[in-house]
Amino acid sequence: MTSEDQRTPATDRPAGGLPHRGDAVRGVPRGTAPAPLSILDLATVGVGYTPAEALAAATALARSAEEWGYHRFWVAEHHGMPGVASSTPAVLLAHLGAHTATLRLGSGGVMLPNHAPLAIAEQFGLLEALNPGRIDLGLGRAPGTDQATARALRRGLTEGADDFPQQLAELTHFLDGDFPPGHPYARLAAVPRGASRPPVWLLGSSGFSARLAGRLGLPFAFAHHFGGNNTIPALDLYHSSFRPSAVLAEPYTLIGVSAVAAEGQGQARRLARSAGLGMLRLRRGSPGPIPTPQEAEEYPYSPAEADFLEGWLANVVLGAPGEVADGLEALRKRTGADELMVTSHIHGHEARHRSYGLIAHAYGLTDRPV
Repeated sequence: MTSEDQRTPATDRPAGGLPHRGDAVRGVPRGTAPAPLSILDLATVGVGYTPAEALAAATALARSAEEWGYHRFWVAEHHGMPGVASSTPAVLLAHLGAHTATLRLGSGGVMLPNHAPLAIAEQFGLLEALNPGRIDLGLGRAPGTDQATARALRRGLTEGADDFPQQLAELTHFLDGDFPPGHPYARLAAVPRGASRPPVWLLGSSGFSARLAGRLGLPFAFAHHFGGNNTIPALDLYHSSFRPSAVLAEPYTLIGVSAVAAEGQGQARRLARSAGLGMLRLRRGSPGPIPTPQEAEEYPYSPAEADFLEGWLANVVLGAPGEVADGLEALRKRTGADELMVTSHIHGHEARHRSYGLIAHAYGLTDRPV
């Protein structure tokens, strides 16, 4: 893994334009931030809120993120989860693009086995045409849901997660319009397709996508917020597998991090517990809207459930703004990640909005008071 001394300083990285494809994955943090900081949003639906209110809050958050200096704003594909309104990233990204001007927007991610590659190429080609140089196409190979829903989504599709490399190759050919002569799809075109196309990222929480991203010379995003035990092994595998490509001359990594900032450690932990109870219910097969902090406090946890919650909270960077900023920077240095993407899947739009604002100010993205 590249050492801190050898890595190009964040302030020297090229901006998000596309003079060549590799530039689009890098970023220039504003203020005194030591690295680019981005947001993963799920258009969180909490108890007492409607999906329409959650989507309006996601739009307001994207506009604030742009003002605060966050580099990217990604949304994730999930299905059958009442606490998540971002089931169709391409649709939500089109809306967010109309309400922002400079913020990079992307999928974190689109679950490729759920879709025909041509459909994704057309959707993201259209997004790129609407928002030139601002779109990232992050891809995952998990279903983003339970198996029954996955079967309903993939009805008529013959490929699954095991066919991910072949699906990825087909999608890339559609994006670039370069199927070899004689290929069954050589005469097909994904439209619209302009002079630029969105950079492809591979997302993962294991070594499979890390190795594939490295072998193809693509940027890699690791879901540290799912669990931190595999983060460093996966990033090491990515670096050791990396081959320079037309997309990247050197490796580039991003890690997703659960983070909650509030006035103090106690309040941040109280907010984070609402997300923890939501995750507990999801793992139990009974997903719902994100519970309130009061519900999370009053819930009668069994010993096994209490252990799960404490283990989940241990992977969240939480506390007062300065504590969160220090924790994020310590994690970045420990993992060697080039970029951090924070996510606060907590109850309450105001609390979530404020958390991201406090983090931006404490990490040095902006001097604007929150």
